[in-house]
Amino acid sequence: MGAATDALTPSLRKVLDRVIVDDRSALGLSWIASYVLANGSIVAALSLSLFNSGLVLPSQLFLMIVGSRLGGAAVVVFIGAFDYLNEEIESLRESTSLGLLTFLLTHSIYLPAMALGYVAMPAIRTGEGHSRMLPDLEVSLPDVISVIADIIIDSVGAGIAFLLAIGCILVSLQLFDHILDGIDKQRLRRRYVSRLQDKWVSFGLGLIVTGVTTSVAFSLGMIVPLYNRGHIKRNEIMPFVLGANIGTLIDTLIVAIALNTAVGVLTVLALVTGGSVISVVVLVFYAPYSKLIDRVQNRIVDNRGYFISVLLSLLLVPLLLIVFP
Repeated sequence: MGAATDALTPSLRKVLDRVIVDDRSALGLSWIASYVLANGSIVAALSLSLFNSGLVLPSQLFLMIVGSRLGGAAVVVFIGAFDYLNEEIESLRESTSLGLLTFLLTHSIYLPAMALGYVAMPAIRTGEGHSRMLPDLEVSLPDVISVIADIIIDSVGAGIAFLLAIGCILVSLQLFDHILDGIDKQRLRRRYVSRLQDKWVSFGLGLIVTGVTTSVAFSLGMIVPLYNRGHIKRNEIMPFVLGANIGTLIDTLIVAIALNTAVGVLTVLALVTGGSVISVVVLVFYAPYSKLIDRVQNRIVDNRGYFISVLLSLLLVPLLLIVFP
């Protein structure tokens, strides 16, 4: 993807100059892209690749990674909808309740983290988009990969190679999920249920399972059927979701290291640090926080008008960020 992005830089610059006119439009674009691809990790990786090619600024990179997380939570809504279609859950609102809860939790953490990280960006970026705060990273991909990438680009063109790169990421994630399908999910669920009652253990499980599997779809997807059927209480699952929201950035950090970009590593670390600090504070004051989330969640699920309005806002807000920067 990095090689294809470099080759497409002139064409991408023309497109991005029209779409990304400021930081807010960068946030909106990655948010929408996460909906389209139903995978925030791909959008985050693409954002790092665009930055590495000099197509976006450090502040725009930061907001695009935030947008990938805000939009990436949609995958849990999709899983809930599939559960509704396959298992005949009583209502669509009930089957998507964990997805909406994930949205609430994600926004309650990442919006403040976005504000903190954005304020800290001047300490990371320079006018050239490079950082002198870290020495040159010594992690690099084997030369054979670069040679193969160049051969593919010369053979099929940069545009097709770019699409092939995205396709390779999708296929690799699907293969990884296929391997995870062989794991005894029932045994893992039993272990989760017995340990989710402790908020710190629940938070740690969400962080570790998502970080190791690099898949929110896996870590939260295992919980959706149990939550929809009332086997797990809302106050037990919330710390798990908070941990998963931090763990899902680990693969983004790996991409930043692989691309050998110090600013990218610092940017991801800034978001991880901000999200972790806010999550810990939330867990310390968990009782009032969970009550607030409960109140908002119940209002949305119980009121058809609120439910439809929230779903519409999830589409309209990122579009407005792009259309009215």
